[in-house]
Amino acid sequence: MSRMISATSIDPIIALSNVTLTLNSDAGPVNILRGIDLDVAAGEKVSVVGPSGAGKTSLMMIVAGLEQPSGGAVRVAGTTLDGLDEDSLALFRRDHVGIVFQDFHLIPTMTATENVAVPLELAGRRDAIENARERLESVGLGHRLTHYPGQLSGGEQQRVALARAFAMTPTLLLADEPTGNLDSDTGERVIELMFQLSVENGTTLLLITHESAIASRCDRTIRIDDGLIVNDRENSAGDAC
Repeated sequence: MSRMISATSIDPIIALSNVTLTLNSDAGPVNILRGIDLDVAAGEKVSVVGPSGAGKTSLMMIVAGLEQPSGGAVRVAGTTLDGLDEDSLALFRRDHVGIVFQDFHLIPTMTATENVAVPLELAGRRDAIENARERLESVGLGHRLTHYPGQLSGGEQQRVALARAFAMTPTLLLADEPTGNLDSDTGERVIELMFQLSVENGTTLLLITHESAIASRCDRTIRIDDGLIVNDRENSAGDAC
């Protein structure tokens, strides 16, 4: 059972306090995150930048409840994640978190509609297929409902992934290099769509990117290096998404 905390409008959607992550390797313990403090407000759009191996994806995995921190406190969307079992974490993600990956992560044997319907069906929604179709139409793929991932372009696959991520109207969207496998023009369209859907759904966005132009369009940019937040700055209003 998730340990729910009464949330108010001023409570952050993400609240991390002194979060650490240490993994074992053949050479000994490796400190991935070394004391992360981070608050992200409801509706805020925050980009995460830094060199490869700095800990960006590990941070996202902890926020999603897909990785247990070695220390510190994690509270997301009013739920304290520390110590929750896998079933409780799965329910937390179903109810609050949408995730978009660089590699799409679509199920190849399912049509676009069936892929988007998966989280709705897991939630017991009787209107799963109808809702999935509506979501695909909202991302401009109403003509691709019965196509399989292998029949779609990279940009179309990422739009299916976006439709799936927003199917349950998540409190928080986590995006890990969502344009990494797309050409610049297609990536731009996907980012525009992601920002649009975030606004329309009132969804907080945490976006990992190597693209400075994309990062600067968010409300804030945090830079991670060697497992620490080394910079946290607001972006100018003209650049915000």
